Amino acid sequence: MFLSSVLDVTLKKIKSQTANVITLINLSLGGFSIISCIKGELNLALLLIFLAALADRFDGMAARLLNSESELGKQLDSMCDIISFGVAPALLLYQGIIFDFGAPGTFFTVFYIGCGAVRLAKFNITENNGYFTGLPITAAGCLLTLSFLAIPHLASVSFLFLMIILSFLMVSPFKLKKV
Repeated sequence: MFLSSVLDVTLKKIKSQTANVITLINLSLGGFSIISCIKGELNLALLLIFLAALADRFDGMAARLLNSESELGKQLDSMCDIISFGVAPALLLYQGIIFDFGAPGTFFTVFYIGCGAVRLAKFNITENNGYFTGLPITAAGCLLTLSFLAIPHLASVSFLFLMIILSFLMVSPFKLKKV
């Protein structure tokens, strides 16, 4: 009887925290990506951001599947997303090519991160109605990360403009249906 009760409580705790653990995996991958950027291992950083995107996709699925959605999970997801899809992609592009622009490159790198933070904060305080307002930071971060592969093929100013455009799209008022 006692063992059954303890096992029941333990399983409920595991079930309730599974999505949060996956979210923290997202954060860890984003953090390792940042460290890889600092060390100059930019291809590894790119891979880690895409792995973080996978973790980000599965945390919400796990929460819905296990019926463990929570306000804590929503806030934690946003905190992790700013690292994995705000800071990590911005630093990857900065290290890859944007640093060539000096102070303006630094400004727009930080501007991208700031717009991502504003977008996440607005998402957290608005009602979920089946639409995103503005480009989700996950999409912006993945596009920015993917653009890294085009560095040998495009003019360097293209990447600065892409970063600026994605920044404004994240905080723009357009509606995008959730899928």
